[in-house]
Amino acid sequence: MSSIPDLRSTDRGRRWRWWACCLLLLATMINYMDRLTLNLLATAIQKDLDFDDLGYARIEVAFALAFCVGAIAFGFLVDRWNVFWVYPLAVIAWSAAGLFSGLAQSFTSLLLFRFLLGLAESANWPCALRTTQRILPPSERSMGNSILQSGAALGAVLIPLVIFLLFDEARPSTWRRPFLVVGACGMLWVFLWWGSVRPADLALAHRAPPASNGPAQTALSSLPRDLFVRRFAALIVLVISINMTWHFLRAWLPKYLLKVGHSQNETNFFSSAYYVFSDVGALTAGFATLMLARRGLTVYTSRRLVFVSCAAMPLLCLAIPFLPRGLLLPCLLLVVGFGALGVFPNYYSFSQDLTTRHQGKVTGVLGCCCWLAMAGWQELIGQLVQGKGLLGELFYSPGQGSYVPCFIIAALAPLVGFAALMLLWGPVPTAPPQPAPTLPSSGPAEAGILAAEKGVKQG
Repeated sequence: MSSIPDLRSTDRGRRWRWWACCLLLLATMINYMDRLTLNLLATAIQKDLDFDDLGYARIEVAFALAFCVGAIAFGFLVDRWNVFWVYPLAVIAWSAAGLFSGLAQSFTSLLLFRFLLGLAESANWPCALRTTQRILPPSERSMGNSILQSGAALGAVLIPLVIFLLFDEARPSTWRRPFLVVGACGMLWVFLWWGSVRPADLALAHRAPPASNGPAQTALSSLPRDLFVRRFAALIVLVISINMTWHFLRAWLPKYLLKVGHSQNETNFFSSAYYVFSDVGALTAGFATLMLARRGLTVYTSRRLVFVSCAAMPLLCLAIPFLPRGLLLPCLLLVVGFGALGVFPNYYSFSQDLTTRHQGKVTGVLGCCCWLAMAGWQELIGQLVQGKGLLGELFYSPGQGSYVPCFIIAALAPLVGFAALMLLWGPVPTAPPQPAPTLPSSGPAEAGILAAEKGVKQG
């Protein structure tokens, strides 16, 4: 515990800020481990609890719908209550739901626990983005967001190892063990959080209402209403487009690799490598944005350059369905994974520029829009891959679907999002970089944040 910054210090400097970002990484890692445990053990669970693939699909639907509702609810909640309390209580809730998933005795109880898991897990991103917005200046937010986002890939890398150590295929009932262990890890995180962060560090910002004789403004932001609406519309397109690529590869890439002739062991090994590269992509994007800003580019220009560089990498998906089995195929997919996750840190940073006081609402609404769109996207993928449904039968003979159109859409989607950003974001005047916010030992840390945010809106 000696590596944890001194809690009683009144100087909340750089070391403490990056330690807090590491806590966000750990929370996101546990979030994904709770989520992926079911996916990796689905076959054993179905046999033990006696339900079919339709039942499994309904569990995933319940999780997605709960996530949509929770994203809105927690988005509003973190704008009214200090994240210091909301975040750990949400982690306790989703850890308990994950742990009780391992104790489920029927399909119905498992579905209920997964619904509760989705509801509680949706708090992670509103809480995490509120935290990085609160403790980091604009020039450092992309790096902070890349650290927290890399927890998703790290969790995806670690959970197969946890399952390998705890699950015995000869004893199907051992599927319960990983749920219990991952749930316990969430409880340990809460102690780290409350041992490293103080309520004053994340106190809510309080701002005076805009002057009545100023330009028309939204209730969510000090930006003029028309500019806020344009930027919010850009972010809706952006979050949907980048998630179309990420979630297609997350859910369907293992099935595709098996279809083209790779063995299960080869697929599992590649999946671990894929998420390692994705993690490196997220961290590299944040670091590159920070370095460009420190070398004299404006924060906004730095973000755009790094975002479009990462968004271009999934273009390699255009070649994937036409490549034979061999070394080139996985190599290209690793580059795709690098870019597919690398776009997220700067997307989060763009969303943090809209508002300080209502960051939770913005994140929650964007998350809800994203998850609703992903439900439709997954249905579309299934129709195209199987050659069934309205679109599948429109393009293919029944049962003769193809991955080709899915890879084409996944290749182009991030660049469509970037085009929306360029068209709708509006002009951003240049301004010098702003210093890091100074967090006092008590009371809201408003002065530094407002100065930093002013720098974004001017540069």
